[in-house]
Amino acid sequence: MDKIEYRAVIKYLQKKDMSPTQIHADMVSTLGDDAPSFSTVKKWAAEFKRGRQSLDDDPRSGRPSTATTPENITRVLDMVMDDRRLTTRHIASVVGISHERVEHIITNELGMTKVSARWVPKLLTAEQKRVRFQTSLDNLRRFEADPDDFVGRFVTMDETWIHHFQPETKLQSKQWKHPDSPAPKKAKSVPSAGKVMASVFWDSRGILLIDYLEKGQTINGRYYADLLNQLREAIKAKRRGMITKGVLFHQDNAPVHKSVVAMSTIRDCGFELIDHPPYSPDLAPSDFHLFPKMKKELAGRHFASNDDVISAVTDFFRVAEEDFFLTGIRGLQHRWQKCVHLEGDYVEK
Repeated sequence: MDKIEYRAVIKYLQKKDMSPTQIHADMVSTLGDDAPSFSTVKKWAAEFKRGRQSLDDDPRSGRPSTATTPENITRVLDMVMDDRRLTTRHIASVVGISHERVEHIITNELGMTKVSARWVPKLLTAEQKRVRFQTSLDNLRRFEADPDDFVGRFVTMDETWIHHFQPETKLQSKQWKHPDSPAPKKAKSVPSAGKVMASVFWDSRGILLIDYLEKGQTINGRYYADLLNQLREAIKAKRRGMITKGVLFHQDNAPVHKSVVAMSTIRDCGFELIDHPPYSPDLAPSDFHLFPKMKKELAGRHFASNDDVISAVTDFFRVAEEDFFLTGIRGLQHRWQKCVHLEGDYVEK
């Protein structure tokens, strides 16, 4: 059936005093997936109820396609470049052409689309982009000089809070439904107050050390230095020969990580510190790989205590696929390449 035939059926059933809901249900029972949507049925039923006779579309408003002239294209381009948030209706009123012609010019003639701004950790200055660019370039050159050696010696760490309950994301809560079935619902929820901080040290082969800190406690320089000493012992026990070859240690620029006692301990442990630019979670394997995957797995689950949280985290890492950790470390190469290509701007994927 074409649109005219759909509208004829809607008009006929509306004349029988059937409601839009009844009309839509009748058409779905007869036509199945080929039936028009409820919103379409409702729109046309309302039109016929107001006395409309024609089954055709409304004639389009505005000037004909001749409004797409080089002069109008230039005017629209100038307006958009001056203010990228302008609406097509505002542009149409200023230029003196239809809303439809403005949309045609912007999308078809200028090849532009309107998108929402994406969230970034920080609006970077030119100097911060330069530092990110140069650091990524230096790290990339070192990585590509001997990828296997780099990956085999690379150890990274970061901290994250894990809540006793973390709501599912909108994507995780999606469900399949029939056209005539009601949309699924869920109550609004927020992360629980109960939480535990996990400091995770890992490499391409798996977890080396995890430390948990209860809510209300904080990590200071001395505490972190003690963790570094524990890390060295864990490496000696789990990765024979790595200490001799030399550990390439990676951390972010949190104050506790850069404290005098922490930096002194890193040197005493014999670790070589890999440079990490400020404001750069997109270049930290824990932030772009490890933690998102872990929290996605834990989302929607309720934990009664910190011990339950710790047990769930332990289970997640225990059953992780063999190449899970290697994928995260090797992902740095792509992200450093992308950061260099973007001249220091943030990397999305």
